[in-house]
Amino acid sequence: MEFLRKQVLHLSAIPRDLDSVITIDAEKEVDPQEVGMLHADVEKIWNNVIKVYKTGVHPAITVSLRRQGKIIMSRAIGHARGNGPADHAETPKVLATPDTPMCLFSTSKAVTAVLMHMLAEDGLINVMDPVSFYAPEFARKGKGNITIHQILAHRGGIPGLPKNVALDTLWDEDATWELLCDAEPIMTDGSKLAYHAITGGFVLERVIRKVTGENINAYIDRKVRQPMGMQHFTYGMPAEKLPQLALNYATGPRPGMLLGAFIKRALGSDIVTVEGLCNDPRFYQAIIPAGNLVATADEVSAFFQMMLNGGKWGRKRICAESTVVRAVQEFGKRTIDGTLFLPMRYSAGLMLGDEPFGIWGPHSSQAFGHVGLINKFAWADPQRELSATVLTSGIPVIAHHILPLANLIRSIGNLTPRSDEIQPFALQFK
Repeated sequence: MEFLRKQVLHLSAIPRDLDSVITIDAEKEVDPQEVGMLHADVEKIWNNVIKVYKTGVHPAITVSLRRQGKIIMSRAIGHARGNGPADHAETPKVLATPDTPMCLFSTSKAVTAVLMHMLAEDGLINVMDPVSFYAPEFARKGKGNITIHQILAHRGGIPGLPKNVALDTLWDEDATWELLCDAEPIMTDGSKLAYHAITGGFVLERVIRKVTGENINAYIDRKVRQPMGMQHFTYGMPAEKLPQLALNYATGPRPGMLLGAFIKRALGSDIVTVEGLCNDPRFYQAIIPAGNLVATADEVSAFFQMMLNGGKWGRKRICAESTVVRAVQEFGKRTIDGTLFLPMRYSAGLMLGDEPFGIWGPHSSQAFGHVGLINKFAWADPQRELSATVLTSGIPVIAHHILPLANLIRSIGNLTPRSDEIQPFALQFK
């Protein structure tokens, strides 16, 4: 059984005493009744988190749920380090806690997108302008008319890096930028939706550098991280803080030829190589705006709560109400994503919910957020007055955790009270 678990299914070991690997920040959590929920319903959601953990696919899970701006769940289960499928019995184990930072992978895109809309609010860009207005070198190979908005909406025509480019090229932002400037677009008129897994972030960050004279970490620090009092929330991570970070583990059965080809198309490599790259210290020394924001679950749910608040955090205004509305406004019709091969609704930077069931659960047409490497979820739902983040340390492709994970997202939607009387999000701030 141990051989099957570790060498075939690639799962972490589940301790008999689950309480020994659960951490709850009781000081942060309020009584659910304060926000119109039942304690039993919150525990049902937590039980679904435990069911996901018991699949062995995710060595660590951290969760933060806010309703009406108050934290009803700030919890962690599992180990941030030391209980991966390939770890030995003598490998030191480090418990995950609600304060454990994790790499958000593609959930980073939502934050990067909001920063671009904030840049527009500052009067430094117009998202409808071509990228080449701010970075003329991007115009090469016929890309002169591709707009910032198209890049945000995954319609920029450069969904992937050129073939046979080593992924560790990403450590060198200037080299990656040159590759993108020299890339041939698949189209330039924004007519085709094709998820930009890595490329779009480098383009957007280059625009930030051009118009502010600083990199995206300096911009997010000044505009979001410091005003909101966050400890992490940076692209990459300082070397001295890396021991705090949860490791990433390639878990679950290895994909076959067809699925492996899809993964390579979406991520640029096989899942085992991706695991190694995502645990490489050089990955965190680099700035990868589409894929390496580091934060705790509470910090991420706070960011989405700020958006629910119309750009306010406490007494501080992080951005204008209109900036939030523009960031979540649907662009284009629901269509099959050319990279993900799924029916998706997008705004200029975020993934939108749907009816009768969407990526953010049942009856979630007003919800907005982003998924990271298939298994990290962060979103806000105005109708439920909910900001939710579920971060995981496993990076499986197809495994038996899928149904429990879907049930978790569904239970959050079903057990959080929803109002049909709440106006559409854009109208709430008029």
